Amino acid sequence: MMLYSEKVASVDKGAHARGAHRHAFRGVIVLDRLTLQSDYLTGATAMNIEPIARIHTDFPTKFGVPRQSGLASGLVSTIVFEPLYRNPDCLRGIADFSHLWLIWEFDKVAGAGWSPTVLPPKLGGKTRVGVFATRSPFRPNPLGLSCVQLVKADLHTKDGPVLYVAGADLVDGTPVYDIKPYLPYADSYPEAVDGFDGKRDAEPLTVVFPPELEAMIPEDKREGLRQALSCGPVPGYQHDPERRYGFNFAGFDVRFHIRERVLTVVEIVRL
Repeated sequence: MMLYSEKVASVDKGAHARGAHRHAFRGVIVLDRLTLQSDYLTGATAMNIEPIARIHTDFPTKFGVPRQSGLASGLVSTIVFEPLYRNPDCLRGIADFSHLWLIWEFDKVAGAGWSPTVLPPKLGGKTRVGVFATRSPFRPNPLGLSCVQLVKADLHTKDGPVLYVAGADLVDGTPVYDIKPYLPYADSYPEAVDGFDGKRDAEPLTVVFPPELEAMIPEDKREGLRQALSCGPVPGYQHDPERRYGFNFAGFDVRFHIRERVLTVVEIVRL
């Protein structure tokens, strides 16, 4: 993934194989797996980074995923590290923290381009605001930031260390580029002002889930699904009470309609 739009020269693999830890050519400095390129005229730099892990969730597509992390704490996901980072020492001490920051990529929209202004669905899809005043996935560098609860850290599995986290707002298989501990004394600002406050739904939707349909969902997935549904998975500008919506969740197609802030599940189809 490139964090600046200019093309970066490739690494001299031969030199790297010979054990060279640092070499420079045509303005490019290579430090092991990190590549930096300087633009002598503008002072801009580019950086190549690679995923350290991938997160596995119950959402194979983005529709249905909670719009923000922490809104559906009943959703438990797993973070599996790439082979290079499966050293348990990389996670030494992580169990001492209750929450983590994840830096990840909007890989489902990679290459889709970006615009200086966007139309946030929560503002009805009619009000333009600056891309840097939103969390739109269509940005110059399609990076996301999520705060999740650390449920468990299993450092010794057949897939190396695995983190179990709650409240993630990511699609299954999303690449994770960094993990940092959440520090309450530095990261929490109760007095912070929300620019969207008063322009979004303040209360979750009421979810009506017929027992015979809910029984089709594995018991350990039901609360997370209810929470995801209550978040209102439909864009704010869609208000058709007769329209039937649906999304895939944990191997099921969940179909529902929304009428006057009541979401009713009408069908569950096993995929």
